[in-house]
Amino acid sequence: MPTLTRRRDLEAADECWHVYYGDVRAGTIAKRIGIPPGEDPWGWSCGFYPGCHPREHTVGTAATFDQARADFEEAWRVFLSHRTEADFQEWRAHRAFTAWKYRMWDTGYRLPTQSTDGRSKCFCGAGLTIGGVPDHVRSVHLETA
Repeated sequence: MPTLTRRRDLEAADECWHVYYGDVRAGTIAKRIGIPPGEDPWGWSCGFYPGCHPREHTVGTAATFDQARADFEEAWRVFLSHRTEADFQEWRAHRAFTAWKYRMWDTGYRLPTQSTDGRSKCFCGAGLTIGGVPDHVRSVHLETA
């Protein structure tokens, strides 16, 4: 079973960590920006989408990073108890599709939805139709995302 790991977001203006459960981004712990003095400076968000309903996400604030981390871990235990492997696969499939779509655009290929006949060619050389894109991405590009 994977464990939670944190990766610092180096592009964030302030302290921010993305929390991962294996390869799935499970949430964020970050220093809050623009809050009034006396408010908790740390915030956290637990959950992922797609793969769960947005109302299943939980958020909170804390006075210290360590407290935010502990609160996040408790919220994650509850969240994880309601997840199935299919939820994680849905998130992975969405990540793969998004990566594939941007690679198509970056390499100058059109999506089937961008052509009048609903057909195009993938950067990997495969022919595509509108209805065949999900299966193609899942079977050929899921592991490369």
